[in-house]
Amino acid sequence: MKPNVGSTDKMVRALVAVVAVVLAFVTGPGSALGIILFVVAAIAALTALVGVCPLYKVLGMNTCPVDKRS
Repeated sequence: MKPNVGSTDKMVRALVAVVAVVLAFVTGPGSALGIILFVVAAIAALTALVGVCPLYKVLGMNTCPVDKRS
């Protein structure tokens, strides 16, 4: 798949993942909110690592810089 997540977007997603994990532990890992925060953290971390966001594909968004070599 072609990457659609830029470097700034990746950093923000990684930061969101870290904050979500911390908040999940603060609210209680077994609580409903804690589980939701863990899921949010996992999705944010995965899309930051892979560089592809399925929701961006559906919405036609792209935060990667345009390759001007073509």
